[in-house]
Amino acid sequence: MTVNISKLENGLTVVTDSMPHLESAALGVWIKSGSRNETQNQHGIAHLLEHMAFKGTKKRTALQIAEEIENVGGELNAATSTETTAYYARVLKPEVGHAADILYDILSNSTFDEQELAREKHVILQEIGASLDSPDDLVFDNFQETSFAGAQPIGRPILGTPETVESFSTDQIRDYLDAHYHGPNMVLAASGAVDHDALVKQAESTYSSFKNSSTQEASPATYVGGESIIEDDFQEAQMVLGFEGRAYHVKDFYASQLLATILGGGMSSRLFQEVREKHGLCYSISSFHWGFSDSGIFGIHAATGPEDLKELVSLILQELQRASEDIMQEELDRARAQIRSGLLMSMESPAARAGQIARQILLFGRQIPNEELMERLDALSVERVRDLAGRIFHESIPTLSAVGPVQNITRLDKIKERLGIKHIQAAQ
Repeated sequence: MTVNISKLENGLTVVTDSMPHLESAALGVWIKSGSRNETQNQHGIAHLLEHMAFKGTKKRTALQIAEEIENVGGELNAATSTETTAYYARVLKPEVGHAADILYDILSNSTFDEQELAREKHVILQEIGASLDSPDDLVFDNFQETSFAGAQPIGRPILGTPETVESFSTDQIRDYLDAHYHGPNMVLAASGAVDHDALVKQAESTYSSFKNSSTQEASPATYVGGESIIEDDFQEAQMVLGFEGRAYHVKDFYASQLLATILGGGMSSRLFQEVREKHGLCYSISSFHWGFSDSGIFGIHAATGPEDLKELVSLILQELQRASEDIMQEELDRARAQIRSGLLMSMESPAARAGQIARQILLFGRQIPNEELMERLDALSVERVRDLAGRIFHESIPTLSAVGPVQNITRLDKIKERLGIKHIQAAQ
């Protein structure tokens, strides 16, 4: 398995990860532009553009796009995230060039037909409605919006609002595409049964049409923290308690991933054992760490009945307090093994490999070998992770998001007091 990287004259990167024993390949185009690159009146346009790219080009109708990829047994899809947008396909070996052509066509020749736009707006409005009816989605949207309060783009839901989605015109979609889909901002990545030279040659004759110009960087993120409580008559009380995390580039990023795994990364984790197994307060509980290019969020998510909320929060805070004091070497080793195996197992998937390399190039400017990632994990000590836990949980304003029958939930001021955050702030 060999990774090859070439850069076109327009700044677009072509990267392949050859897996010659396979008969299929995953390929896609990743763009360093997502929901946080939108202005306030563009909220939701990155996601709408991702949908509209499949709705017809100058060469193919929407039906022809779907039929061409499925006629050869392939799959075509896309996804919008906070910082990137991806358009990708999975095909058999002989169809790699065909898939690359379809991807280029939808990114460069989409017509954004008015009737298709009206229909797709309606689809996205239903998607927004479904998220508002799903407390487990709503609690996370409110959590991120509260973490980065003050109308920051990084805090806004990716889908947009009914008002903003309804307002978009074809010209606005084209303007957003023209402003962000530039060669230096894009990676064409493929993994599996791929020929690097053939893909580069094809890209030189097609993808070179994208502009070779820089794009405006997203506004810096500022973690704020705070509280969002929405009382409703859902059956379960959903809650997320979080703190400021670490960006991809900082030295504590990998320690934060380990800490999240130790606290709530599996059935042996501290939170699962204490909250689920010993006290039976919820069906599942987990912790997570989301890294962004200049910030991050560390959080704990759980759902329970309203009568158990206070005890649930109390146990979570107990574990957060313990984390800076008594994390053991065996816990660190187990978390390291979980992350290592997850990474290596994902490398058996061409789609995962292509996506990982593309994102690394967009975020770090280079591919990061697995050996280097392992070395970073192996270098972390118990003392380092304990110290990080103390700084995250006792020196960062918490974010509390709760949805459902949550009238009994412990409020933010009490959580801060329990963690000693008021005392720390007063001493500064």
